[in-house]
Amino acid sequence: MPSGLDTPQGASELAESLLPPLGNRWLHTRAVAARAREASAAVPQEDRDLLVAAAWLHDLGYAPELRGTGFHPIDGARHLEALGAPPRLVCLVAHHSGAVYEAEQRGLTAELDVYDREDSPVLDALIYADMTTGPAGQSFDFDRRIDEILERYAEGSEVHNAISKARPYLGAAVERTRARLAGQPMWGAVSSDRP
Repeated sequence: MPSGLDTPQGASELAESLLPPLGNRWLHTRAVAARAREASAAVPQEDRDLLVAAAWLHDLGYAPELRGTGFHPIDGARHLEALGAPPRLVCLVAHHSGAVYEAEQRGLTAELDVYDREDSPVLDALIYADMTTGPAGQSFDFDRRIDEILERYAEGSEVHNAISKARPYLGAAVERTRARLAGQPMWGAVSSDRP
């Protein structure tokens, strides 16, 4: 087991042990981690390594050997919890990119609710990194990324429905991160569009 799962090094080692066989998912993960590193100025100094670690691990639950519920945020969080990862990292993975919306669609709200969701610059920046990176690591703007997801998943599917409902929440997180990166003081800002 990699040490220091809440460090970029430890997180990247764990991700590399499970995700490369997934092809584009691995390319996406690597690019999300790079985007998180670029966006780290949007979070307090003491949270920057945690942000990048969460980016490396956000899609860990897609690894076939970790499949439990079939919902990757929960499956990834459960694996990290079993490895003894810090609770904050576990919770960031569990709640990345509006997971609550898809958990509702899948009937997994109770399973997700065991993980606390923080409304913070770190979660916003994790959403930003994921929601501006395409499925094979491309750099996308937010609207193009959302449209790509909606095209990839059939209308009426759990993912399509969840992303449609989550769009305002995700967009607000991306905008808050952009504002923080532009130097606008928003450290204490919380979302009024909380799901």
